[in-house]
Amino acid sequence: MEKIQEKNKIYVERETFEKEDKTYYSYFIKGKVRGKDVRVAIIPPDKGGYTVLDIVFGEEMAAELVLKPYEIKDEATGKTLSGNTYAVQTTDSDGEVYECAVKPFRASDKALLNMLLKKAA
Repeated sequence: MEKIQEKNKIYVERETFEKEDKTYYSYFIKGKVRGKDVRVAIIPPDKGGYTVLDIVFGEEMAAELVLKPYEIKDEATGKTLSGNTYAVQTTDSDGEVYECAVKPFRASDKALLNMLLKKAA
């Protein structure tokens, strides 16, 4: 079941691919930036995260991207660094929330995700 892109919501989708006679999932965000279709590759923070992603997605092929803002103050310089970490999240029929941290795969994926986030804001 494919979820519709709701205003101000971004969904991480998944699709299967074959490698060495095994089936795996790839995770991505599709969008449009300046009229160009883009695809942002998303991965878990570590290899074990793929099992967690399978649990979060369950039978679904899309899960909502959740932004988690952070601020860190560098005591030495007094500067505050801020940004976002990301997670995918689903809620089952009993209201139980499942979540897994994710990140853009490459620097170019991070740049594209930032462009999509600005557009969705």
